[in-house]
Amino acid sequence: DLFGPFVTACVQVIRSLTDDEKAEEAFRWSLNLISRILTRVINEGSTIVMKAINTNSAKQLRKAVGCAPRGKRGLWMLNIQVGTQSISPLMWAIETGSLEAAKAIIQDLLTIRADRDRYYFGMDLMFERHSDIIQRLCIDAPALLPALLDGLIWRSRTTENGQRRVNFYLKHVLVDSEGEFSKATEWITDSGDPTIACHPIMVMVTDTVWSKMALRAFMFLKAWFLFTLVV
Repeated sequence: DLFGPFVTACVQVIRSLTDDEKAEEAFRWSLNLISRILTRVINEGSTIVMKAINTNSAKQLRKAVGCAPRGKRGLWMLNIQVGTQSISPLMWAIETGSLEAAKAIIQDLLTIRADRDRYYFGMDLMFERHSDIIQRLCIDAPALLPALLDGLIWRSRTTENGQRRVNFYLKHVLVDSEGEFSKATEWITDSGDPTIACHPIMVMVTDTVWSKMALRAFMFLKAWFLFTLVV
């Protein structure tokens, strides 16, 4: 509603500065085009999820995504189409400092849900949309890293013989989308936070890499070094 008066006011200012009618008309046409584009962006991008992010309210965010169909829940938090461009509400929340909303999105995506047909877990969808999510959090929102890493661990509610079953979802922390070794460990190491580096997920990742791959190569190199030293 404010774009119309804004364009009129700008044109009146230009009219007082020049007598060139063509320049005035060109300026008016340009502002009208920009106002229509901005109006469309606002109308198409003003979803209930984005409104919750702008208020930085985890409660409103959960209420907003609660309206989504089970199979579309993750997409509502990871992809909004505005014209030919796509916007990620998760990245928008991180970049604008709406950390409460961003934390709620991460926790919701990493919550396992089910219906009669299948299970729903947004981990793959999140890492496919943002393969560098760990790096972005290390740089822009390190306070959200524990929420992300905690979400990669599933703990059973029941115990058997005093033990509780735990599943670690390490796929996207170990390898990237191209099947190469992920840089997640490097990013977390560069962040310099020992608390994150000692998180159970990172401990499991480093132990797995060491025992399955690095140990054999390390021992081979050291054995060759000892052999050459003795000889």
